[in-house]
Amino acid sequence: MTHTFRPSVTVAAIIERDGRFLLIEEETSEGIKLNQPAGHLDPHESLEQAVVRESLEETAHEFIPEALVGMYMSRYHSKSRNADVTYLRFTFCGKAGRQYDQPLDDGILRTLWMTRDEIAASAERHRSPIVLQCVDDYLAGKRTELALLHTHPSVFEGGLTTTNQV
Repeated sequence: MTHTFRPSVTVAAIIERDGRFLLIEEETSEGIKLNQPAGHLDPHESLEQAVVRESLEETAHEFIPEALVGMYMSRYHSKSRNADVTYLRFTFCGKAGRQYDQPLDDGILRTLWMTRDEIAASAERHRSPIVLQCVDDYLAGKRTELALLHTHPSVFEGGLTTTNQV
């Protein structure tokens, strides 16, 4: 039997206001790191739903996705699991909506608004090697309409199909 390669699917939000980007500072197994609001795609949700949920959980801000900035793949060696992990990240840009009075997700220490140069100067603290790449792509105007993304009803609870299709 052969092993099927399955990258971890993640989503991230680029939220810019007055030349500053909303980042999170989080505690990880490798120390305190900086990242965009980001996280894993959960069962029964679309990519857009995942980025809205993750942004709210990690920043206490609503996130209104407006476009897809890019799709990124990176590999990383997890010291805690002693294994290589490949991530497939869908990065969205959009606006921050209402801020709620709620605790941030476990492990999130605080939110920060940083300029592109401040983000670049802190590269050794980035959670992912593509944090700055996503910001630079956003600043370069890279955008794809959300209509490019389609989530089949079979993804949502109760919408399962009986055929095996890719």
